[in-house]
Amino acid sequence: MEPKSPSKLQLSIIGFSHYKWILKICGVCLVILLLLLLGVYFASNKAGKAVVKSGFYHYTVVVDCGSTGTRVNVYKWWKPASLSNWDLPILVQSYPDNSTQSLSRGSSCKYHCVQTEPGLDKFVGNSTGVRLSLEPLILWAEQWVPRERHGDTPIFVLATAGLRRLLIEDARQVLDAAEDVVKEHSFVSKRSWIRVLSGKEEAYYGWVALNYKMGSLGNSSMGPTLGLLDLGGSSLQVVMEVHGGGRNDANLIRSKIGLVEHYILAFSLSSFGLNEAFDRTVAMLSQVQPGGGGNNERYEVRHPCLGFGFQRNYTCYVCDGINVPYQKNLSIQTHKSEITNTHLVGDPDWEICKGIARAAALNLSSLDWSQPTDLNNCKTGLSSYGSDTLNFIAGTHPSRRFHALSGFFAVYNMLDLAPIANLTKIWEKGQQMCSKSWPDSSNTSGNQNNIGKYCFRVPYMASLIEDALCLGDKEIVFGPGDLSWTLGASLVEAEKPWPSSTETTILSLKSKEVLYSSVLLFLLLLFISFIVYYKQIELPMPGKKIPAVRLSFTSYVHPKLRPN
Repeated sequence: MEPKSPSKLQLSIIGFSHYKWILKICGVCLVILLLLLLGVYFASNKAGKAVVKSGFYHYTVVVDCGSTGTRVNVYKWWKPASLSNWDLPILVQSYPDNSTQSLSRGSSCKYHCVQTEPGLDKFVGNSTGVRLSLEPLILWAEQWVPRERHGDTPIFVLATAGLRRLLIEDARQVLDAAEDVVKEHSFVSKRSWIRVLSGKEEAYYGWVALNYKMGSLGNSSMGPTLGLLDLGGSSLQVVMEVHGGGRNDANLIRSKIGLVEHYILAFSLSSFGLNEAFDRTVAMLSQVQPGGGGNNERYEVRHPCLGFGFQRNYTCYVCDGINVPYQKNLSIQTHKSEITNTHLVGDPDWEICKGIARAAALNLSSLDWSQPTDLNNCKTGLSSYGSDTLNFIAGTHPSRRFHALSGFFAVYNMLDLAPIANLTKIWEKGQQMCSKSWPDSSNTSGNQNNIGKYCFRVPYMASLIEDALCLGDKEIVFGPGDLSWTLGASLVEAEKPWPSSTETTILSLKSKEVLYSSVLLFLLLLFISFIVYYKQIELPMPGKKIPAVRLSFTSYVHPKLRPN
């Protein structure tokens, strides 16, 4: 007799077969879930690396409203996403550059290529003049910023010594007219970005620009910072870093750049620019030459720095009451009178020209300069000549190396000398140049800002360095010629929200890329899983009859009972 199959074993196997398809589906879902998690991980990791390797560009536009003209600069910045908030952005490009065509002359130039003249301080009550000065500059800047980036590019309109010498109400009127022009364009602007800089701010921005350009700023910089000499049309800026912040000085600026703290002495002398210094020589000469008249008379001034045959009516913006040495608050928030009844006549004499240029550099009165004396300010005692500010600067210059920019570079560039100054060669080259140019000076350009630029500005520049600032024993480097305080203003003034908003946009785009990649990967894996499920794994469908399972066991017979 055959033994019966065990009923319990048969039922368990049949039950297992009924629920086998549920276990397989659960297994497939588990595999899909694991694959999805792996896909999200790799997609996120790839996007994260992309953020680290990438970064963001941003632009800034800075309009420099100076005393001799209005200029514009466009800066393109790059900040790798791997940099911390303490790291400075990388300057990719600045415009104008050496290949830029002059806006007015249509030729290449090295200094103040894109500018309009005269300065905005000449347009008090003349909003049309302000518009004609700013409009071409902003249109030019728009060409260098991609159109899609105009909406997040800030524009700063910052005025210097020209507007500083105006009455507050007159300066505000000019700035209001400038704001009306800026608002008509697509760059981002705020009223606080259209203002007059203090002299200390202008000096500080110049120092930041120089040391950033030369690699002396930032967390990775280990060398000393550089001193700055910046000569404009109306003012002179002198900036240097000092050790320790113990001194109590109105000119001291405490600045933290990156992780490094700097203590900076920043001076701005508002009457020592090239044009105002020349005006002061006109005033000094008018006091010692016969034939000088009152305010209602036309009087003739014979100038030793102008050539034979030179004759021209001259407008002096600072001649009224200028026969006293420079006082600290003399030109702050005051509108200096214009004296138009001066007639300049060339009477060239190199030695007298040197003397009056040196007197202007030392800020002497008309009575002091004409009397023979030893003008070596650095050896005979600082208290004898000039202002208290000059005396203090002459005795305080811990920086070993200074860079002379703007007007210094423009004058020095005409001498065609090596970038590092040799004061002896400057004096010699200046005398040679003036001796050649004086006979032809009657052909001098009609621009009054250029009057005497060859034979007054060279000795004035050399006297500032050697006698007024006592920097004759320091290393003076002229240039870079394309460097301006506007670069420092772009770094300092551009607020965090502009680059941060760009960064946020990029990161949100990366997050969307991660999401889209994950969804697509999930759908792809799901599709592949279903193909595998239906094509390679045969699963019983619900409702289909499962055949009974028969088990066959071999009967066991004891050996003694086996038939023979």
